[in-house]
Amino acid sequence: MKKKSLALIVTLVAIALLVSVSLSWKPASAEPTYTIEQVNHSVEVMYNGYVRINDTIEVSGSMGDSFLLGFPYAYGSHVVQCTAYGGGNRSNSLPVSLGVSLEDRFGFYGVEVGFPSEAPAAFNVEFVLSNELLTQDSANASLFTLYFPGFPALTQPAAVCNGSIMLPQGAQFIKGSVGGFNYSAANLPAFSNNVSQVTFLLSGDKIEIFDIDELSTEIRVNEFGGLSGSDSYYITNRGSKNLNFVEAVLPLNASGVSAEDQFGRTLQQPEVTDIYVNRYKIFFSLAVEPEKSSRFSITYTLPTDVYLKKSVDSGSLMLNVTFFGYADYYLGKASVTFVLPEGATLVDTGAARNSSGIGSGIFQQTLTVTRSGVASPESFTVEVAYTYSPIWLAFRPTIWACVLSVIGCAAVVVWQRPKAPVHVVAPAGGPRLRPDFIRSFVGSYEEKMKILAEIDSLEAKVQKGKIPRRRYKVQKKTLEVRLSSLSRGLEESRARIRSAGGQYSDFMRQLEVAETEIGTVPSNIRNIESRHSRGDLSLEAYRGLLADYQRQKERAEATINGILLRLREETH
Repeated sequence: MKKKSLALIVTLVAIALLVSVSLSWKPASAEPTYTIEQVNHSVEVMYNGYVRINDTIEVSGSMGDSFLLGFPYAYGSHVVQCTAYGGGNRSNSLPVSLGVSLEDRFGFYGVEVGFPSEAPAAFNVEFVLSNELLTQDSANASLFTLYFPGFPALTQPAAVCNGSIMLPQGAQFIKGSVGGFNYSAANLPAFSNNVSQVTFLLSGDKIEIFDIDELSTEIRVNEFGGLSGSDSYYITNRGSKNLNFVEAVLPLNASGVSAEDQFGRTLQQPEVTDIYVNRYKIFFSLAVEPEKSSRFSITYTLPTDVYLKKSVDSGSLMLNVTFFGYADYYLGKASVTFVLPEGATLVDTGAARNSSGIGSGIFQQTLTVTRSGVASPESFTVEVAYTYSPIWLAFRPTIWACVLSVIGCAAVVVWQRPKAPVHVVAPAGGPRLRPDFIRSFVGSYEEKMKILAEIDSLEAKVQKGKIPRRRYKVQKKTLEVRLSSLSRGLEESRARIRSAGGQYSDFMRQLEVAETEIGTVPSNIRNIESRHSRGDLSLEAYRGLLADYQRQKERAEATINGILLRLREETH
């Protein structure tokens, strides 16, 4: 009996082992078996300080349906864009998944590249990292330090990894954790956790650290086929020095270029810096201080014979424009709006139909294409087809003729009516304001704005560790004392101006509204920073809200500057 029981137990154990082995068994072909022959790791600093990293990976063997790579986790928060493509052809895009686990290894930010069809023998993975990884020396603006992953983190060893740092011509290597702008490693081990830095000297203005938060382009087509363009920029200075100008790339063959600031004032004539890519230097009338934002716009004309063609088959007009092809900078948000002539009808929007919006006025249609996160050479071409009847050329003149006829008839009727006696009523008003009093108020208010800007600059410097905290407290206390004294005098002057009534009272009301909007921005920013640190707010949503609050502050400051300008004009 005991022998039978023992035999039964042995049989059951054997069956259990066979079942567990059969369930865990996988065909050998399902496991990827490949060798990484070579990796070319290119690190490029773009014009506005963003860092582009392009890994060209050559493999042999079977990779399966995906490939994993990454870099130290500290760089994950700086990733603003990631793309992949096969065979060196950017149009052959591959799907990517960000923030994945690198085979359950801690300390890495992983990216998975998918292969919907057969895996290519060579493919590229390209990252764009924020300009926070590039710092500018506060004492010597020509001295930069770049922090970057010197090699990619791979799940398999790589036979050869060639690294290169691409900088504008004239850059001089000073020191770094790598031996120079070109370096290499043989038999790079798997899961290489490489944090590198390099300090270099670059004089001139070939790199300016700033954000292009938003670029809005508008292309207008008039009834005669003439094309005009306008690019509106919203930028924020992220460097350690004042920003006196930036370079902007316009569509090819643009001419008649001019620029205006956010108040519509004409800026210095833009200067061509590269005629082949149509790059212009835009000069500011007032320098943009560190951590401050500004707006400006560029207007130009485009040749009709280059961009507007007529279809022989359908008779429709085809508008074809390529944007951002040679723009060596990263754009947080870009939008392009085509404004068609009155009476034109959209026929086709080409490849932009999935990312566009069509607006319709009374007689006019517009097409808007929006992209988030644009970096060269990710140019995109927008092709718009529309129909237009020449009959609409007479539409406006006919309307004006009718309006003038009605006005003329009404004038005749009014002229023939008997005149009634006119009673003159003396206007009621408050106390008259002297010009020197208004000038004093404007001067004091501008001094207040300057002090607030200095306090913001101090807080930015202490957060970045550029000044000791003790020195920060002393300087801030001095500024706050001056600010308190100015504010008391301004309140008395504000009450006197408000009592004058009319437009002066309206000016004071607008000032109070703008000040309230500015005052709510810091608390709103602290709120979203707290939510982002807790993980309640994604990086993309956090950046979107931050940009919205910065624009709110910029609009309020523009309102204040406009009111001060109007008051100053009253003294002349």
